[in-house]
Amino acid sequence: MKHSARHLAALAAALILGTAAAQVFAHGDVVPQAVDTTGLKNLGADFLPANPYRKDKTATRIGDSAFNQNCARCHGLGAVSGGIAPDLRYLPQGDEGDEIFLQRIRKGSVRDGRVYMPPFEGTLSQEAMWAIRTWLESVHEE
Repeated sequence: MKHSARHLAALAAALILGTAAAQVFAHGDVVPQAVDTTGLKNLGADFLPANPYRKDKTATRIGDSAFNQNCARCHGLGAVSGGIAPDLRYLPQGDEGDEIFLQRIRKGSVRDGRVYMPPFEGTLSQEAMWAIRTWLESVHEE
């Protein structure tokens, strides 16, 4: 009987570990997704210091989709963080928040050699970044 109980315990542990491992990989590929910015004014190569799309409905719609594809896995659906990364609903509005947002999304965040957020410059266009910022301002909370 003892051998059977050990066998069942080992089987249960294997099932639990297998299920946990599957959930870790359930998020799939974490490669940044392309963002279709059709309908937004082309901004050129030089990054603007302030959001040119503020309160633009097309930018808000595109930003919502872009955030869900590229940011929500860490910053949470609706920008409501579950604790992995900052809750971006509290990012300051206006130019102050634009500066913080642009620095972080372009350069990422690395501390003590650990990548907390990858840089998106060269991966997402300036138009996609500002569309995400526009959407974030639409869900802002104090």
